[in-house]
This record gives sequence, C-alpha cells and structure tokens, in this order.
Amino acid sequence: MGLATGVMVYFVIWWTILFCVLPLGVRKAANPGKGEERGAPERPELLRKAVITTIVAGVLWLAFYGLHQADVFSFRRLEGS
Repeated sequence: MGLATGVMVYFVIWWTILFCVLPLGVRKAANPGKGEERGAPERPELLRKAVITTIVAGVLWLAFYGLHQADVFSFRRLEGS
C-alpha cells in the first residue's frame, strides 16, 4: 500500500468515525435564544470529538494496515477479477 492510498483510507475511516461520534453527548438547549435553532446542541464539544475520532481512526487504520500487510486481503487480487 502506497502513501497516498494509506492517507486516503485513513481519511475515509476518520470521516466515518466522526459521523458516529458527533451525536454522542448532545443535549438540546433548554431555552434557545432568538435566532438559534431549537435542535442545536447546547455544547457541541467539537474539539473533544475530533480528538476521539482521531484516536479511534488511528487504531482502526493500524488494524487495517496490519491485515493488509499480512495479506489477509489484497486490492491487487480484486484487480484481476
């Protein structure tokens, strides 16, 4: 697996995990002010969720890389089919 492929796979894993982590711990604002959406979270904590996403995506990418290096699956075999 080349560098570009590894980065692209990490990005796809990261983005997928981000959408899994975003709804965690969300609480709606009790009394939204003027101009605020009623369903908007009170404290979205995006930095904390980005850090969690990065750590989980890194672990999953390392597992993916290990399985790929162990030749459990190969993109090259799919190419010839």
